[in-house]
Amino acid sequence: MNMKPFLPCLTLGLVFLGACGLEKPPATLKFPEEKKEAAAPAAAPVAEKAPADPKLAAGKAVYDTNCAACHEASMMGAPKPGDKAAWSARIPQGVETMAKKSIAGFQGKVGAMPPKGGNASLTDEAINNAVAFMVDKSK
Repeated sequence: MNMKPFLPCLTLGLVFLGACGLEKPPATLKFPEEKKEAAAPAAAPVAEKAPADPKLAAGKAVYDTNCAACHEASMMGAPKPGDKAAWSARIPQGVETMAKKSIAGFQGKVGAMPPKGGNASLTDEAINNAVAFMVDKSK
């Protein structure tokens, strides 16, 4: 390997190191206590408990595996569960109406959703439970 192109960089690096005033590196590096605390690993996120109601628990499972990707990112206007403002106009329609729209798919002023969220294998009951879970979380 030809080292000639690297010699000017090496020379310049040595000049800068010499200008630091350190003749030899310190034996140990000491960090202030506050930096050690900041570097401590963050606590792992706590998994959300499943609802006590069996239908809502089933809806949460469907949501987690099929709906969360779009709803958590608000893709195509999908309302995030728990966002009361985003759900305020939808909740008065009722779970049945929202589930029917979710099963059939829709395109509206505030967003769009493919039929069954793009997963044709989901049952109508699974969609109904997922919608009920999202509504319950958003009240």
